[in-house]
Amino acid sequence: MEVPHDYKAGYERACLVDKVTADNYLAHTQIGDPVMDAVVEELAPLPQKQVHKFVQAGMDQDREGMRNAPQILRDFFLEAPQPDPDWLDYEAFAPGVRAFQRNSIPVLSAFVTGVLIDGFSTLISKSFVQTGRIFDDGVWRLRQNNRHQMEIFWPGGLRRHGDGWKLSVRIRFVHAQVRRLLGQSEEWEHDAWGVPISAAHLGYSIACFATRTVNYSEALGARYSTEERAGFHDVWRYAGYLMGIPETILFTDETHSLDIYRIGSMCEPPPTTEAIIMTNALINSAPLVAGIDEPKQRRALVDKVIYPVSRALIGKKLADHLRFPATRLPFPLFWYRLDQKVQHFKARLRKKGGPNTFATLLEASAYDDAGVSYRLPDHAHAERSGEW
Repeated sequence: MEVPHDYKAGYERACLVDKVTADNYLAHTQIGDPVMDAVVEELAPLPQKQVHKFVQAGMDQDREGMRNAPQILRDFFLEAPQPDPDWLDYEAFAPGVRAFQRNSIPVLSAFVTGVLIDGFSTLISKSFVQTGRIFDDGVWRLRQNNRHQMEIFWPGGLRRHGDGWKLSVRIRFVHAQVRRLLGQSEEWEHDAWGVPISAAHLGYSIACFATRTVNYSEALGARYSTEERAGFHDVWRYAGYLMGIPETILFTDETHSLDIYRIGSMCEPPPTTEAIIMTNALINSAPLVAGIDEPKQRRALVDKVIYPVSRALIGKKLADHLRFPATRLPFPLFWYRLDQKVQHFKARLRKKGGPNTFATLLEASAYDDAGVSYRLPDHAHAERSGEW
C-alpha cells in the first residue's frame, strides 16, 4: 500500500495498536467518491446556472427539468439512483431525533467547541484553507453546519423528499467539486496528503459528528439513554451514506465509530499550520453565529468561555498543538453547565414555558427566503469562484 509521506510516522504507530483499522484508514486517503467524482467531471463544461437547474430538478425528482441533463446525472437521481442500504431503518432514527431536539443547545455548542476542532485538526484542514472559503464566510459555514444538523434530526428529514436528505446530497456534490478543483491545482501535494477531501477524512469526520458529539455534549450537560445514543449514531450513519462515504470506512455503530476516530487520530500527523488557522478561525467565528458582534462582548465570550470549554473538551495536548490560549479558569465545564442552568432559569422567569430553543436554533442556522442553492464552486480559490 502506498502511504502518503505525511502519514507515515503516525501510520506506523497506529499499526502497533490496530493494524487492520490503520491499513483501512490509509487506503482510503487515496479514495474520493468514484460515483460523484464522475458526475461532477461530466458537469464541468456546463454553465453554473445550468448545473444549478439540473441538480435542483434532480433533488425534486422533476423528470421534465432533467430531460436535457447529462445521462450520468439522470442516472444518479432517476434512472439508477443509489439504493437504500440493507441496514437502513427509518424507525431507528426516532430516539436519536428526540435526543437531539431535547439536547440541541449542548449538541450545537459541543459541535463548535469540540467536534469541528477534532475534525479540522487533521490534514482535511489543508483542503479548506487552500480554498479560502472559511475566511470569506466562516460564520455562514457554521450556520450551514447547524442547519444540516437540524434537518437530518427533523422527523422525516432523511426521507427522499426531506431537506436533510437534500442537504446531505448537496454536501456530496460540493465535496466532489472541490476535490476535482484541488486535485487539478499545482498547490495540492498528492504524494504527501493523498486525495483532497478523501474518503478517510470523511469517514473520520462522520465518526466525530456522531460519537464525539454525544461525548462532548454530555460533558456540557446533555443526557442520552442507550436507545437514544444508538439512534443518534443511526442518523449520522445514514447521513454519511448519503454524503457518499464508502461503507468500507463508514462506521456501523458507536464502538466502530470510536475505533475509526481513535486510529484515524493516530494516523494523522500533528496539526499543521492550516489546522491551527482553521480551528482558531472557527472559534472566533462562533459568537457571530449567535448574533454577538459587539467587539468587547465577542472577545470576552471567546476568551472566557469558548476557548476554556474547547480546551477542556479536546484535551491539553491537542489544544496546545493548535495554540489555543491557556486559561486559569478551573473546572470550565462545571462553570459552563452552571451558567446554562442560570440562564435557563432566568429565561423561565421572563417567559412562561421557558426559553424558545427552536427560535434560538433558527437564528444560528443558515435559513433564508431564497432556499437551498445547488450551485457549485468553479474555482479552487473562493475569491476567484463564482457565487455558490
